[in-house]
Amino acid sequence: MIVDQAVYRDGQRVRCGDLSDELDALRAETDTRDFLWIGLKDPTDAEFDLVNDELQLHPLAVEDAVKGNQRPKVELYDNTIFVVLKTLRYLEETSDVETGEVMVFLGDRFVVTVRKGEANPLAAVRHRLEANPDLLRHGEISVLHAIMDSIVDTYVAVDLELQNDLEQIEEAVFAGHRGVDSQTIYRLKREVLEFRRAAVPLAAPLRMLHDGSRSPVPSKEVRLLLRDVADHLLRVIDHVETYDRLLTDVLSAHLAQISVQQNSDMRKISAWVAIAAVPTMVAGIYGMNFDYMPELTASIGIGDSEFRFGYFVILAVMAVACTGLYRAFRRSGWL
Repeated sequence: MIVDQAVYRDGQRVRCGDLSDELDALRAETDTRDFLWIGLKDPTDAEFDLVNDELQLHPLAVEDAVKGNQRPKVELYDNTIFVVLKTLRYLEETSDVETGEVMVFLGDRFVVTVRKGEANPLAAVRHRLEANPDLLRHGEISVLHAIMDSIVDTYVAVDLELQNDLEQIEEAVFAGHRGVDSQTIYRLKREVLEFRRAAVPLAAPLRMLHDGSRSPVPSKEVRLLLRDVADHLLRVIDHVETYDRLLTDVLSAHLAQISVQQNSDMRKISAWVAIAAVPTMVAGIYGMNFDYMPELTASIGIGDSEFRFGYFVILAVMAVACTGLYRAFRRSGWL
């Protein structure tokens, strides 16, 4: 749907009438940078066709805007600049990073913004620009800078949230807490990868916009502002690539801890099995019910009676053997 549309004359918002009439009037001016800004949110094909019929956007750019799910990029079509930006939103409840898109068409005296998803609403960007008439006087390129600046600021905020999540997981893993599992680490790694896909491809197009030799941006002041945005983006990219490597190391360390713990558990189980095997073996031998076994008839005379001590000797042998094995396993660290 069309969420907002307005004409900006001399840095001030003016009510927008018929699109064709407004564009004809703006293009007739030669000494100003006044422009028309149309904002779309998840537009239907009919809504987008209505705007496209008036503005005559390039078919390839229109195709990308309709299909969506594009890689961040800046493309030049004759007198139109088409920009695709990935938007991010951090969800506190699930610690997930939600991805959306903003596509910007900059042409002769017009700007069209197409937003998909709930991340990074542009209403606040429009209000901030309207509060800064000096920047709006630079024309439609000021809108592109404001949108990029807002999106990269959101990247910085998401960067801080992911950093906190990573520090918590890292602390839990190396402190030996059992509440952390491989799924939690891998899930955060996927969120970092999603962040990386949004931020890293934007670096080269943004560099092209502020590079004086290649930039289609006419205003030197706006190019400087875009360079500042690029500096913030590069810092975020450095962070997110570091997070990716750290999470790989943390996951490896966690799996190594699990392996060590399993080995320790197996040693304990093996030690107890060995201890239990001795009395089991002895009891098995003496449970075979042979008639002639010397220990069964071993006895000593006490007065007028005879005391058979074989049973107690066997119990003592079992106890001594088990105690000896237990002490040996304790010394070796198996128990």
